[in-house]
Amino acid sequence: MAAKTLTIDGRLVSAQSEQTVLDAAREAGISIPTLCHLEGVSEVGACRMCLVEITGCPKLEPACVTRVVEGMDVRTGSDRLHEYRRMIVELLFAERNHVCAVCVANNHCELQDLAADLGIDHVRYDYLFPLLPVDISHERFGIDHNRCVLCTRCVRVCDEIEGAHTWDVAGRGGNARVITDLNQPWGTAQSCTSCGKCVQACPTGAIFRQGSTVGEMERDRSQLEFIVTARKKKQWIV
Repeated sequence: MAAKTLTIDGRLVSAQSEQTVLDAAREAGISIPTLCHLEGVSEVGACRMCLVEITGCPKLEPACVTRVVEGMDVRTGSDRLHEYRRMIVELLFAERNHVCAVCVANNHCELQDLAADLGIDHVRYDYLFPLLPVDISHERFGIDHNRCVLCTRCVRVCDEIEGAHTWDVAGRGGNARVITDLNQPWGTAQSCTSCGKCVQACPTGAIFRQGSTVGEMERDRSQLEFIVTARKKKQWIV
C-alpha cells in the first residue's frame, strides 16, 4: 500500500493512499469538525462541516470523502472556513426547532458542541419554525423530527451495521425527512429489530429512548465501533 506525503496546516503528514484527508488529519492530531461522519459506516459528505482548502483547487472540498494525493497542501482552519462552518451551524439551528434547554440531549449534543466551539451565541437567519411531528409509536424509542439534522447516520448504521435498512430519507430540501419502512409510523415498521443502533448513532436529541428527560441522552459510540471491528476481524465466526 503506497504512502503519500502531504502538508496539513503547514505540517508534513504521511498517509496511506486509500485514506481521506480527514483520516490523515486525525491521525496527525489535527482536528477537523464533522457532523455526518461516524466511525464504522460509509461517508456521504452531507453536512459540509469538514470543508477544507486545498492549494490549486478552486472550491472547498469535504475532507471526509477527499482522498489524499502526493504533495497535497491542505488548510483546515482559515477565517474563510470558520465563517462557512459558522454559517452551516446557524442554518441548521434556523431550519428546524432546536431548543437546547428542554432537549433530552442537552450537554450531550454534537450540534450544540459545534456551536460552542465556533462561538455562536445567536443565529443571524430567520427561523423557519416548521410544524414537525414527534413519533413515539415505537415501544422503546422515539424520534423528534424538530431536532433532526439529516446527517443520515441512522440510515447508514441501520443498513450497513444492522442490515435492516428500516430508515431512509424522503422528500427534498426543507421537506426532507428520515422515514421508516416507506413512511410508516416507527412502531409499525416490520423491518425494525429494535436494536437501538440508530439511537447510539444520532448526534442530536432527534432519536431518543422513551422516558429520557432533559440532558439524559448520553451515547456510547464505542458500541458501534466494537461491532464493526469484530466483524472485520471475523471474531464472531465459528
